[in-house]
Formats: sequence, C-alpha cells, structure tokens
Amino acid sequence: MKTVSLKIDDSIFGETEKILSKMKKPRNRYINEAIDYYNKLQKRLLIEKKLKKDSELVKAHSMDVLKEFEEIEYGD
Repeated sequence: MKTVSLKIDDSIFGETEKILSKMKKPRNRYINEAIDYYNKLQKRLLIEKKLKKDSELVKAHSMDVLKEFEEIEYGD
C-alpha cells in the first residue's frame, strides 16, 4: 500500500465524518472505495468518448460507401 497525504475541503471532510460515524467504516477504507469508484467512472467516460469519436469516423465512411452503392447502376 502507498501512503498519500491530501488536503480535503472542510465541508467535504465534515460531511464524510458524519457519514462514517453512521456507517462504522474506517475513513481509509471509505476513501479507497470512493477513489476506486471514481476511477471506474472515469474509465467508462474515457471509453464512451473514444467510442463516440470512432463512431463519427465510421459514420462518415459508411455514408461514403452508401453513396457509392447508390451510384451503381444495376442492369436488370
């Protein structure tokens, strides 16, 4: 485990302490779980952003291919 020193806004610290007193959970465990949750959220947001970008690239290409197909004259 790594040791980290951080500064927390007084209001956030106070709210956290109130919650922890009701949960009977160690502050360290609570902060670790919060960071883990936030990391997972950020990973999802990064994936979503990449998928949107990739989707736009594919969309443009797909429209070009569709246009080419529409220009093909089919002999019946």
